[in-house]
Parts: sequence; C-alpha cells; structure tokens
Amino acid sequence: MKFGKKPASKINRIRTWALSLIFIAMFVMYLGVVLFYFTKSQLLFSLFLLIGTLAFILSFIVYFWIGMLSTRAITVQCPNCNQYTKMLGRADICARCNEPLTLDPSLAGKAFDEDYNNKRKSKKLEQPRETK
Repeated sequence: MKFGKKPASKINRIRTWALSLIFIAMFVMYLGVVLFYFTKSQLLFSLFLLIGTLAFILSFIVYFWIGMLSTRAITVQCPNCNQYTKMLGRADICARCNEPLTLDPSLAGKAFDEDYNNKRKSKKLEQPRETK
C-alpha cells in the first residue's frame, strides 16, 4: 500500500478516475460561468467551457476504454467471499472484499504488491536479496 490508501481493484480505480474527471469538468465549466458573470470576458468563458468539454470527452474515452478492458478481463472466484470478480494483470484485488488475487503460482502466498504487474519492477521484487 502506498500513501496509506486502501487497495482497490484496477477496474474500480480507473472508473473512479474517470468519474473524478466528470466532476472536474463540471467545476471548470462552473468556474467559467462565474468568471463570465464577474468579468464579462467571453474569451475566458469560452476557454473554460472548452477545457471542461475536453475533460468530459476524456472521461468518455476512459470509460469506453475500461469497458473494453473489462470485457477481456479474466473472471475469477474470490476464495474469501466466494463472489466472482474480474482480474487484470498478474495480481489484483477482489472488488468486493479486497482479498489479494493472483493466477501466477510463483506469487501465491506472497504479500500483495501492485508492482507485480509491472515487468521491470516485478523482477526486482522476485529476486532474492543478498545478505552480507
């Protein structure tokens, strides 16, 4: 766990990021309306409206992308809660009970680390450390 955050499945993290983009877009557009009300600057209003619209479009693209990834994800049954969940990568977390999941026999029984899905970082994790 990094920065004391509660672990979440990859699909849920990406969906949360896309949802936050929607709220950011709404805030930017609202800020543009408020600035237009006080300054009467059509240029600022148009700029904030354009940035908000681009954030909405980016959110749509992210939602579409994670939807396509979700259709190809492997569905596994969680050994803890016995519910089915979708898994991306070598190691993931159950979307319901946050139980670490893996399909890689070499990772079975090890503590969960998000770096197992990164090829470069996982090689460093799997190598035994030399003691002097």
